[in-house]
Amino acid sequence: MTSLSMQSAGLGELGERTLRKVRRRIMPLIVLLYFVAYLDRNNVGFAKLTMSEDIGLSAAAYGLGAGIFFLGYALLEVPSNAGMYRFGARKWLARILITWGIFATAMALVNGESTYYIIRFLLGAAEAGFFPAILFYLTLWFPAAQRVTVLGIFILAQPLSNALGAPVSGLLLQMDGILGLHGWQWLYVIEGIPAILLGLLTPILMTDRPRDAKWLNTDEREWLATTMEAELAAKSKGGNHNFLAGLKDKRTLVYSALYFGLVCGIYGLGLWMPTIVAALGKFSTAEVGFIVLIPYAIAAVFVYFWSKRADRTGKRAWHTAVSMVLAGMGLLAAGYLLPVNPVLALIALTASAMGIYGAIAPFLSMPSAALTGAAAASGLALVNSLGNLGGFVAPYAVGLLKDATGNNQSGLLFLSFCLCVTAVATYLYARKRPEGDAALDPAVAALDPAVKATAAVNTAAVNTTKVS
Repeated sequence: MTSLSMQSAGLGELGERTLRKVRRRIMPLIVLLYFVAYLDRNNVGFAKLTMSEDIGLSAAAYGLGAGIFFLGYALLEVPSNAGMYRFGARKWLARILITWGIFATAMALVNGESTYYIIRFLLGAAEAGFFPAILFYLTLWFPAAQRVTVLGIFILAQPLSNALGAPVSGLLLQMDGILGLHGWQWLYVIEGIPAILLGLLTPILMTDRPRDAKWLNTDEREWLATTMEAELAAKSKGGNHNFLAGLKDKRTLVYSALYFGLVCGIYGLGLWMPTIVAALGKFSTAEVGFIVLIPYAIAAVFVYFWSKRADRTGKRAWHTAVSMVLAGMGLLAAGYLLPVNPVLALIALTASAMGIYGAIAPFLSMPSAALTGAAAASGLALVNSLGNLGGFVAPYAVGLLKDATGNNQSGLLFLSFCLCVTAVATYLYARKRPEGDAALDPAVAALDPAVKATAAVNTAAVNTTKVS
């Protein structure tokens, strides 16, 4: 049994029972919220199949507008997370959901490049703060040693949203002409309204902190609150953990830069996947939707397995790097196979989707473990804010390369390069840091005597070489 497996056993019957209840209560809602968020930011990839011709968008213009979402997102990410920390998750997430639902629905009003750019920017600004708010929220409810698995369940919403949303979006495009609207307009309206409805329900369904959880028994509530407060105290020793400290922390900037490279792969592939699949043959929009489902459905299964493995071994940096290399190699292979064999190209795209989404949970668990308290709220917001600028750069770069070369190959090679370089950099930076290898983290080890001795030895061994 690995040290981290023993740690899980060290939670005891009360701990296991409490966390099981917390997972069942919190995770379905969070996964649903992120499912809708990802659907609303990425459905433009399907809308493009018919919208571009209707309003006259070039590939570069589409890529620029798809990416402009992340400029609005990045500008308001940190201020939004400050609001969440001030007002609590329930109220702030409800505000985010309702405003982004309004702008997601308003995408049906796009009638040219200018309105396309403006509403995409406003949609990104409205959604700002959602993702880091959820990451911070999870740090309040789950000990660090269980967090990669929980993040993996949360991240499942990304490939699942693409997998289930793809055939739905493809079918919605065929509503062309109903009530005088284009199919892509129906897509935006029907997929935008759920965010507004969920925004009204979130304050009722969500609990801000463990001590407010009336749905837990008294002993369960006390165990969870005490455990989370003890972990916070252990991580807070010897450091400044106020809100501004998270913005100044060098680790925040490093993880922001690394996340930029990963995000280039996430959105470079996600926002162009329907176009790439459509280029594999002569398919209807509905057929494209069902084909796009395949790589994302397989990726969803892999995400759960890979996140559990990262938690079990504690090797977060290693799992992140291996996933990104798999994604980069898949994109490289797809680039060369697209003109040769559509089936093999789809297999390569599937491998890339597995790698991209498999990397997210172990990667994000590292800054989540490194930062504490209010510093975690600001630091995670900055990581997500600066990192998501990759969501602006990658789609635009892929669009420019497609316009310049007339094919998808050069764009896929660019994304492959970004992911492989980021994989190497992530591993070199994080492999000997406590957040990159859980066995080196004294705060994690302190939760279980069986782990403490091993963690202490490993921490002493790397203290002489670790970059603070």
